Amino acid sequence: MKRIGVLTSGGDAPGMNACIRAVVRTALANELEVVGIRRGYAGLIRGETVPLDRRAIRNTIHIGGTILETSRSPEFRTPEGRTRAAASIEEAGLDGVVLIGGDGTFQGGSLLAEEWGIPVVGVPASIDNDVYGTDYCIGFDTAANCALNAIDRIRDTARSHDRLFFVEVMGRESGFLALESGIAGGAEELIIPEESFSPADVSARLREGFRRFGKKSAIVVVAEGEMPGRSFEIAHEIREHLGYESRVVVLGHLQRGGPPTVRDRVLGSMLGVAAVTALLDGRNGCMAGEVKGEIAYTPLGETGRVKSLDPDLMRIFPLLSE
Repeated sequence: MKRIGVLTSGGDAPGMNACIRAVVRTALANELEVVGIRRGYAGLIRGETVPLDRRAIRNTIHIGGTILETSRSPEFRTPEGRTRAAASIEEAGLDGVVLIGGDGTFQGGSLLAEEWGIPVVGVPASIDNDVYGTDYCIGFDTAANCALNAIDRIRDTARSHDRLFFVEVMGRESGFLALESGIAGGAEELIIPEESFSPADVSARLREGFRRFGKKSAIVVVAEGEMPGRSFEIAHEIREHLGYESRVVVLGHLQRGGPPTVRDRVLGSMLGVAAVTALLDGRNGCMAGEVKGEIAYTPLGETGRVKSLDPDLMRIFPLLSE
C-alpha cells in the first residue's frame, strides 16, 4: 500500500477535521501518500481530489465542519455511479480509502468494496450517534453540549416567566441527543422516536409535577423525528390538554457547527489512526469504532442495524425528571 484517499460524506459533524488530520499524519508516518477527496461520493465520482500533507491539515483540529466538504450523492447509489467512482479511484492510484460519515456512507462503501474489491475502512461521524458498532460517533458530544447549553439558557427564562418550553434537538430516527441532553439539562419530559407519544399522558405528568412539587415552569426535550419543527404541533396539542403558556425553540443546524469538544477531538484522532492502521493490516469493508473504550471493527454492512438507547439512561430519566 502506497497511496490512500480520505473523504467525508453525509451530514457534517464536529471532529471530522480531527479525524482527517489523524488519517494524514498516520499515513505519512507510515510513508503513505494521502489524497483528499472533496465533497464526498459526489466528488469521488467526478475525480475531485487534492493532495494532503502536513501543511494542508495544520491548525485544523479545532475547526468544525469538514475541510474536505461533504454532500449526499444519489448518483453513487446507482451501479453506474459506483462504476465511475471506482474508475476515479483507479485513476488516482489509490490503494485504499478512509470513509468518514454515517450509516448511508458505509452502506455505499460496502457496495464499493464488494463490487470492485477496493479496500475501504469507515469511521463513524454522526451527531445523531445512530451508527451501530460504536458507543459514540464523532460529533455527538459537541452536539449534545450545544443542546445542553441551550437548555441551560432556556431554563433561566422559563423560570422567570413561569413557562413551559419545548426544546427540539436533532434525531430523525434516534433519541440519543434528546436523552443525554435531557438528563444533563434536568428536563421534565422527553419525546423521542423510540417511544410512543401521547399528548394526554405528557400533559398529565406535567400537571402532576406542577401540583405535587410546586413547579411553575418545565422543559420538554423533543427529538425532531421525521418532521423538523414538529415541536410546534406537539406544543399546540399539549397546550390544548394542559392550558399552560408555552414556547418552542428549534435548535436545528446549530448543533452541527462550532469547535469540537475535547471528547470529539480525541475520538476523531483515535479512530483516524485506527482506520489507517486497519488498511495497513489488510482489513477491508469494515468500520473502526469504539466499544467500551476499545477499538472495535464492524463489517460496513452491519453498521445500519438498529442501535438501542442505553437502557440504564432510559431507566433513570423518569426518576430524575420529577
